[in-house]
Amino acid sequence: MNTQQPLNKLPLFSLNSVQMRTFHTTWLMFFVCFFGWFGLAPLMPTIREDLGLTKSQVGNIIIASVSSTIIARLIIGKLCDTWGPRKTAIRLLIAGSLPVFLVGLAHDYTTFLLFRLAIGVIGASFVITQFHTSMMFAANIKGTANAVTGGWGNLGGGVTNMVMPLIFAAIVGFGYTKHEAWRFAMIVPGIMMLIVAWMYHRFTQDTPAGNFDEIDRSNAVKSKTDWTILGDWRIWALTMAYGMCFGMEITFDNVASLHFVDTFHLSQSSAGFWAGIFGFMNIFARAMGGIISDKVGAKSGMRGKGILLAIVLLLEGIGLLLFAQAGSLALAIISMLSFALFLKMANGATYGIVPFINEKNVGLVSGIVGAGGNLGGMLFGFLFKSESITYVQAFTYIGYIVIAVSFIVMITRFIKKPATETAAAGNVAFAE
Repeated sequence: MNTQQPLNKLPLFSLNSVQMRTFHTTWLMFFVCFFGWFGLAPLMPTIREDLGLTKSQVGNIIIASVSSTIIARLIIGKLCDTWGPRKTAIRLLIAGSLPVFLVGLAHDYTTFLLFRLAIGVIGASFVITQFHTSMMFAANIKGTANAVTGGWGNLGGGVTNMVMPLIFAAIVGFGYTKHEAWRFAMIVPGIMMLIVAWMYHRFTQDTPAGNFDEIDRSNAVKSKTDWTILGDWRIWALTMAYGMCFGMEITFDNVASLHFVDTFHLSQSSAGFWAGIFGFMNIFARAMGGIISDKVGAKSGMRGKGILLAIVLLLEGIGLLLFAQAGSLALAIISMLSFALFLKMANGATYGIVPFINEKNVGLVSGIVGAGGNLGGMLFGFLFKSESITYVQAFTYIGYIVIAVSFIVMITRFIKKPATETAAAGNVAFAE
């Protein structure tokens, strides 16, 4: 096999090729960015008390943490095309570590909000992960590779919910106050980001054939952006779908600990543990959605992929309604795991369709749909901000919205154009 060609298989436990070294480095990069992005979420009960935040202010912070990522994802996608994913990743990690390190200097609502807004930019790292993985793998395995890197990267949201309260508790154990501990705790993800920036420099390259400046690719991508694709309704259906699944995922990562503390009176560490279980579903669930989408597509084409996405969104919405009405912690955990499974499968299934919408503009379509995920998270944040709506009511409303979007996806005709019919069989995902 020519090592300068994309791999046509996925040897998960191998580091013998630049493709696999890049595969593992790029999902780890997204993992640590996700860890830093949501590192503050499980500590919000303490931060809320320290800064004297109101429910509305907490809601604004949640909105800020995901809204800056919307624009950043579109910009990062273009930078991957021009700089190459390797340089883009290294620069994002180094620049993004600064607000992660410095957020501990915030001593009031306004400065904390601005730091949270700045930290949100590192959420764009997902685009690099998917772009870079797509460069390294052939069409027959690209979908599965992207689904795995996306899922394992998203896993950072679960691990940070579990680990950050432990880091916080350890710092308190050294004699610091709670209000000092949350500030020092954020130094850990900042250091992790710098370590991975070095790894990215040391172990990866842009393509199997070399970096962009070595293979002269950078000169080949300066064509004008084809904005006419924005008239394709299917793109907007997928954007709404991704807002319902990934948008709900990042919203839940943000509010889960507060919900478990306020509703079920758990300690900060216990709430973080259960919120972390939600994120841990990414070990397999997102990949499962992508792989099943591959198999359904092979048998039933794009129409089958669309129906699969509609079904998992419907089941996610029903699970959310059950979670909202759970009267005990046990029922809440069971229903959370059910809607988490279908939510993360929907993430993978959405990007089982994305690469086939317009094969000449995959990057742009992927960026639009990916940004839609954060847009959904931002809009959901307004429900959790409201003083007149409880968290339980917010989850209920979102459940109904997800169900409504599942029907929109169901009636959308995801039909492959004849010219691309054979090229895309068996692909799954390009971006988040």
